[in-house]
Amino acid sequence: MATNKTKEIDIKEIISDAVEKIMKDEKLQKQFMDEPVKALEKLLNVDLPDELIEKVIDGIKAKITVDKLADAADLLKKLF
Repeated sequence: MATNKTKEIDIKEIISDAVEKIMKDEKLQKQFMDEPVKALEKLLNVDLPDELIEKVIDGIKAKITVDKLADAADLLKKLF
């Protein structure tokens, strides 16, 4: 059980680091949207197993979406 939890923590850390880097680089954002596997392998400079890379990609997409929604909500709050 501890092994799975360790993997989860590592995945969360990978997702967090990747999101931070992707959000700072417009070119990388486009590449991630067009070819997420290639972008992630380039960004992380590692070859992850397919089942793991899909989880990371899904996590990154979810985090980016949540961050963009939060930014939009903050802008709306400032308007009112």
